[in-house]
Amino acid sequence: VQLQASGGGLVHTGDSRRLSCVCSGYNNYNMAWFRQAPGKEREFVAAIKRSGSATDYADFVEDRFTISRDNAKNTMYLQMDNLKPADTAVYYCAIGGFSRWSFDYTYWGPGTQVTVSS
Repeated sequence: VQLQASGGGLVHTGDSRRLSCVCSGYNNYNMAWFRQAPGKEREFVAAIKRSGSATDYADFVEDRFTISRDNAKNTMYLQMDNLKPADTAVYYCAIGGFSRWSFDYTYWGPGTQVTVSS
């Protein structure tokens, strides 16, 4: 199983951005997005169950982000709206348990950088 995240870039405060994560190989897993800002620990952003029937979000998301997936395309998405400078980080997709804890996830992609300028 390999993961590849894309869609990052430089945006301005209030902009939107959609991240994608393509999973090669069999994908009947729960998936999640994490992020890591410079000098900070990796933190949970959002998770989605394998069927898409349930989602979970970190408190800081505040209804600004939407996680979704298209199993026919082996792809997970993170729609990010009303971005803030505090959202600047490398965003990682992961496969594993439906959890907020990074140690519950087995496979990780290399990450995509999102930079939000003020």
